[in-house]
Amino acid sequence: MPEPAHSIRISIARQRLQVLAAGGAVLHDLPCSTGAAGTGTEEGSGKTPTGRFCICTKHGENAPLGAIFKARIPTGTWSPACPEQDAILARILCLHGLEPHNANTRARFIYIHGTADTARLGTPVSHGCIRLAPADIARIFPLCPIGMKVEIEEIDN
Repeated sequence: MPEPAHSIRISIARQRLQVLAAGGAVLHDLPCSTGAAGTGTEEGSGKTPTGRFCICTKHGENAPLGAIFKARIPTGTWSPACPEQDAILARILCLHGLEPHNANTRARFIYIHGTADTARLGTPVSHGCIRLAPADIARIFPLCPIGMKVEIEEIDN
């Protein structure tokens, strides 16, 4: 049986999301996309917040990989003919900021979620969220309980 996940580390510099075991071993190392506008916490800025967070809610456990979410509710299925490339797909891990500077993260609706725009993963193109391929978010979703710690780092430590 694989070692259970302990935390998530997101590198803005490398555009990578890592799921870590309790001992620090990397269980998954995945390309992601963060905010095209850079990092920050201003409301409406499109920036990705940095610091310490926890997963506060999860959505889409049994949804198909192409499920499109609006207000965290599945509303349809994405297809290549769908004009909305910026759709939130597959699964959602909602983040709650644990530090004064990122305490508004939940109110800003900053998520880790699936995206249809998989060709641009690895580059900062989001509106502040952390985007993953739908198959990748579905793969890590069961490893990520409510309360799991998430660290978003601007510079790798």
